[in-house]
Amino acid sequence: MTGQQLARQYYETLGRPALAAHFPALVPRMAVGLAGEGSECFGFDDALSRDHDWGAGFCIWLEEDDFRQYGAQVQAVYDSLPAEKAGFPIRRQQDEYSAGRVGCLCTQHWYRRYTGFPEGPETPAQWRRVPEAYLATVTNGTVFADPLGRFSAVREKLCAFYPEDVRLKKLAARAAAMAQAGQYNYPRCIKRGDMVAAQLARAEFMRAGMSMAYLLNRRHAPFYKWMHRGLEGMPVLPRAYEQFAQLAQTPDGPRAAENIEGICLTVAAELRRQGLSTVRDSFLLPHAAEILERITDPELRRTHVMEERGK
Repeated sequence: MTGQQLARQYYETLGRPALAAHFPALVPRMAVGLAGEGSECFGFDDALSRDHDWGAGFCIWLEEDDFRQYGAQVQAVYDSLPAEKAGFPIRRQQDEYSAGRVGCLCTQHWYRRYTGFPEGPETPAQWRRVPEAYLATVTNGTVFADPLGRFSAVREKLCAFYPEDVRLKKLAARAAAMAQAGQYNYPRCIKRGDMVAAQLARAEFMRAGMSMAYLLNRRHAPFYKWMHRGLEGMPVLPRAYEQFAQLAQTPDGPRAAENIEGICLTVAAELRRQGLSTVRDSFLLPHAAEILERITDPELRRTHVMEERGK
């Protein structure tokens, strides 16, 4: 059973009846589900995930006024739910590093924690301020119930993805980083015999390239250790998962450089397919320049492309 399945079962069989019994008037204002930090929130948990911070648990999101008045009481009921069932430790145990991931949470505080804003970002400057992995964290998982709809309204806005000018800015930055790290610096480092620099260049290329794949799919890229796993089954650049796996397994040298070039060829073709570039070259730097020209916000277009690196 996955963490998501376990969370839903725990809520349906134990959580929902207890909450309805103690808070019949509040339940119609509760949003319930499992989202946020942890492999189970992305659906990536496996047997190894169970060695820490794993088990049945769910989130109860209350609006700020309700949380202020009832939060402690709701948390007390949540804490009173059985910790074991048939000898299997089903409730997720929290420590100082994982506290606040499940249980009773405030909707506005939760969104502010990951995006910096209680209703999520609104302006291009605000969107650019939020790291991609935080946006992935705040939009993953599943909402089991949300009668009021306010929690889901913010979630849907974030899932709808970046304003197009912001997406274009990030696409240009990723194209520039892929060209710089993978197509230019990596083969030069190999020729110099500087293998440490070569591996760093390869890693920079892979991070930028996988982020590019997410942007082209209009999905938020998760924390780095889940970036590759999340590419599996994506409709746009469906070979990206396989291509990056192949690159990771290829020893440093000319063969790895060929794999890098193959990824760039695929990305360049997709940029043209989406009408983002008309450049026929596989070198991605000219593509970055053309993407920048498609940005309508003059201030955003003027900002140096590398300011988006790492965001």
